[in-house]
Amino acid sequence: MEEKLIELETKFSYQEDLLLDLNEIVAKQQRQLDDLITEMSGIKEQLQDAAERGPAEGQEEQDEKPPHY
Repeated sequence: MEEKLIELETKFSYQEDLLLDLNEIVAKQQRQLDDLITEMSGIKEQLQDAAERGPAEGQEEQDEKPPHY
């Protein structure tokens, strides 16, 4: 009976350590997700600003077809 109790306590200890490790991993991943969301928002704003400004100088000329078309 005592061996069984020791075995259960050992398993519990390992599970507790694993739970703490997994909690740290999840917290780290959440911070990474938050950083990525912030970065994506910035990129989205830059793209929207660029779209509102229209084509860059000289780009309109490149996109136009030559007169013989």
